[in-house]
Amino acid sequence: MRTLTKGGIMAKQNCWEAKACGREPGGVKVAEFGVCSAAEERKLNGTNRGTNAGRACWIVAGTLCGGKVQGSFAAKMPNCLKCDFYLSVKGEEGIHFETANEMLAKLGAGAR
Repeated sequence: MRTLTKGGIMAKQNCWEAKACGREPGGVKVAEFGVCSAAEERKLNGTNRGTNAGRACWIVAGTLCGGKVQGSFAAKMPNCLKCDFYLSVKGEEGIHFETANEMLAKLGAGAR
């Protein structure tokens, strides 16, 4: 996964960049599916060095996978655990990888 420089700060590739889903603000699939909730979730900005929930997409509902908009964290997590992007983020972040409980706390959702 490539590293980007944003305002002089090293940032990692977000899910919409890695997956080229077209649901980022201004993306080619926004008219069909809407802007992705990962691209809009500001409470997770900076998580795993991503923009908004761009490197925590498995936590938020409404992301796109397999051409379909996904549901809740609990419903989609089994598939996300096998996702190449999730595995890449987890590997890149190593001991700094934020857990689901940490991210849910940022969202004010707590562990479920």
